[in-house]
Amino acid sequence: MYDREAMTSRNSLVRDLFPGLLDVVGDIHGEIDALRDLLGALGYGRDGAHPQGRRLVFLGDLSNRGPDSPAVIELVEDLVSRGVAQCLMGNHELNLLRLARKEGNGWYFDDNHDLAKDKYPGSRSLEMGKRLGVQEFLRSLPVALEREDLRVVHAAWHPASIAAIRASGLSALELYEIHKTRAEQLGEDTGLKQQSEAEKLSVGKAFHDQKARVPLLQGVAAYDAITQDSNPISIVTSGLERVARAPFFASEKWRMVNRYPWWNEYVEPVAVIVGHYWRWPSASTRAELSKGDPDLFESLPLNASFGAKKNVFCVDFAVGARFSERAKGASDQFQCRLGAVRWPERELVMDNGVRMDLTE
Repeated sequence: MYDREAMTSRNSLVRDLFPGLLDVVGDIHGEIDALRDLLGALGYGRDGAHPQGRRLVFLGDLSNRGPDSPAVIELVEDLVSRGVAQCLMGNHELNLLRLARKEGNGWYFDDNHDLAKDKYPGSRSLEMGKRLGVQEFLRSLPVALEREDLRVVHAAWHPASIAAIRASGLSALELYEIHKTRAEQLGEDTGLKQQSEAEKLSVGKAFHDQKARVPLLQGVAAYDAITQDSNPISIVTSGLERVARAPFFASEKWRMVNRYPWWNEYVEPVAVIVGHYWRWPSASTRAELSKGDPDLFESLPLNASFGAKKNVFCVDFAVGARFSERAKGASDQFQCRLGAVRWPERELVMDNGVRMDLTE
C-alpha cells in the first residue's frame, strides 16, 4: 500500500504537495461524524472522488478524545491509498508512534488507560491485532508538504527545523529520539534537568492534581522549553514554546510553558496552513471549555489570516473539545467545528456547511 522507497528516501519527511485544487482539513480528533459531514459539504463521494477533481490534505491529529479514532484513521488511510488524499503527522500521531500514553489516546492500548480513570468512556477502542497496521500507516506520514504557492505543516513552518529535517535522512521517530536524547544531555550539563526534577518533587502529587494550586516552577519551565525548542520534529508537530506567565493544567499535569506565535516572525512569501492551535467559536465557549492557556487568536475573526505577512492560517476550530460539549449535554448542536480551507480559492468550509472567504 505504501511506497517504502519513498518512505525511506532522504527527503521523505518533507514532500511535494498535490498540484491542483485542494481542500486542507484541520485536526479531527476522532470525530468521525464531523469528518463525514465535512466531506459531504465539500462535495466528495464515498470513494473520495470529487466531481471537480479536488483532493484532500489532512493536517494530522486524526485521533484521540473523540468517539471513534479507529474509524477516522481507517477512512483517511483509505483515501490516501486511493491517491485522493495526503496526510501529515501531527503531535498525536507522533505520540502513538512513540507508544506514549497520553490523556485521550487510551483507545490505542489494550489496557485503555483512559477507561481506567473513567475518562472518555464513549471512545471506541482499537480492535486487537490492528495496531501494527496503524503503526505502518503512521510511519509513512510526512511532517510537511509544499508547493510553489502553499506550505502545510501541523504546527509550525520553522525554516531551521525544516532544513534539519530535510538533511537528516532519518524517520520522524529516529530524528525525534536523537534530539530528545541531546536535549536531556544538555539539561543535565546545565543542571536544568536536575532542577526540574527537584521542583516536581517539591510539589509532589499536586503537580498532577487539577484542583491543586502550583506555582510557576522556573526549572521545569526552562527544561521543558529547551526540550521542545531544540527538537525539529517537536517543533513542526507541536510548535515553539516559551516560559508561561502563569501555570495552567493540561494533559493531566501543570504546564509551565505556553505555545509561541511563531507566525509573527515568518516573513517568507509562501502561504502556510496549519492546524494544532484551537480557534474557539466564541469567547464564551472558550471560557467554558478551554484549558486556561492563552488564546493566540483573541479578537481575531475565525476566517482571518495572520502573521508578519498575513499569510498564515490555522484551520483548527476546536472540534477536539466536542467530548467536553457532550459531557455538558450536547448531542448534535455543537459549537466546536471541523473545517477545511479550499485552495487556491481561499475559502473556509465548516462541517455544518457554513462558508467564509479568508481575509487578512
